[in-house]
Amino acid sequence: MAETMTRAAPADNGALAASLRQMIAVLERERQALAALDADDLICAARDKEGLCDAIAAIGAQALDSETRSLAETAHQLNDVNRRVRNLLAANVAARIEALGGHRGMNRVTYTPARA
Repeated sequence: MAETMTRAAPADNGALAASLRQMIAVLERERQALAALDADDLICAARDKEGLCDAIAAIGAQALDSETRSLAETAHQLNDVNRRVRNLLAANVAARIEALGGHRGMNRVTYTPARA
């Protein structure tokens, strides 16, 4: 019985490592889509990331060996860099929109329900 458990862990680590490698590839594709401002590819990458997160969660929490720990750290770093790039792009777009519309000193108009 102990042999069965011992054999199951490397198989799970192998599945985890494969999923993490796929995640790294998706994160690299996401970076390229960000650089190209390709919205369609960004949407596809987001869907792929979500699917891989589900697959990784299904494998379950387990002790990481050195390979899977390294892959997980790489994926985390790539995701963090992509998040920063997305934030910079969003700030750039917001600044351009602000420049086009001009800065207005007036308060924004809010709508409230009419009183009967």
